[in-house]
Amino acid sequence: MSQLRILLGERETAVNQHGIIRRRVSMNPTRTLFSRMNGLASRRLLNDGNAIPLVGFGVYNTRPGKETEQAVLWALDAGYRHIDTATIYENEKSVGDALKKTNVPRDEIFVTTKLWDTSQGYQEAKAAFEKSITALGLDYIDLYLVHSPSPGKKLRLESWKALEEIQKSGKVKSIGVSNYGIHHLKELLEVCTVKPAVNQIEISPYLARTEIEKFCKEHGILLEAFSPLTMGEKLKDDRLVAIAKKYNKTTAQILIRWSIQHGYVPLPKSVHKERIESNAQVFDFEISEEDMKQLDKFDEYFVTEWDPTRYD
Repeated sequence: MSQLRILLGERETAVNQHGIIRRRVSMNPTRTLFSRMNGLASRRLLNDGNAIPLVGFGVYNTRPGKETEQAVLWALDAGYRHIDTATIYENEKSVGDALKKTNVPRDEIFVTTKLWDTSQGYQEAKAAFEKSITALGLDYIDLYLVHSPSPGKKLRLESWKALEEIQKSGKVKSIGVSNYGIHHLKELLEVCTVKPAVNQIEISPYLARTEIEKFCKEHGILLEAFSPLTMGEKLKDDRLVAIAKKYNKTTAQILIRWSIQHGYVPLPKSVHKERIESNAQVFDFEISEEDMKQLDKFDEYFVTEWDPTRYD
């Protein structure tokens, strides 16, 4: 894989042994692995051959209209190339409005949205997708996720069949799931034609999900980490503060970097320009193996809101 060369848009890129795609840059051995990889412009390969930026920008709980639009524009200006929204967030149109205003080319931006629970089912999912792509004002969506397994086996499997057909149509490049536990993934893998490329779940050092991580890794499913900053609840943890001081970084930057080094795609969110920019500054350092192990010990099953991975 280290010798694989692919074309992403019109730029020649390379894929390293970690499955991370980067632009060709000069190789300075004094610079760290990730700082050499153009940071937010770097991508991870998905199991379907598409590629996803290393860090996403989330818009959960961001008010539709000016607040969402401005946050997305600030994020794009800061270098983010992955925007994560959902039908239930009620701000897909605002994300689309921001994308119309930015000077960043569409093919450089990775857009994710999600199918909400009340629209699950075969026909319902297809109709919901059309509403989402229309609200976003896009010709295609990069990643479409089943938002949760909550509606039950019948509806979630019908929804997945619809997603497979939408992908075949070319209107979405990759499909995946969110909030799926191992039993949900096993159920899907038994019948699916297309394996989910992504499982987006809540992950942080305080909610390690080691069993789900192992299962997804074994099946080539990338983990995305929502609420990687614990919704701010753990940013003042003395143990985390101590580690952040060692690297002269914020605690938020340490949590984002932890996700990246674990191979996850973290989805930090903010509506404040300075925090959006700060959260992007995570590619000029690496957390040591010793400190990564220390962070891993913080696991206490700290769930910020809900945990559908445990639902039937």
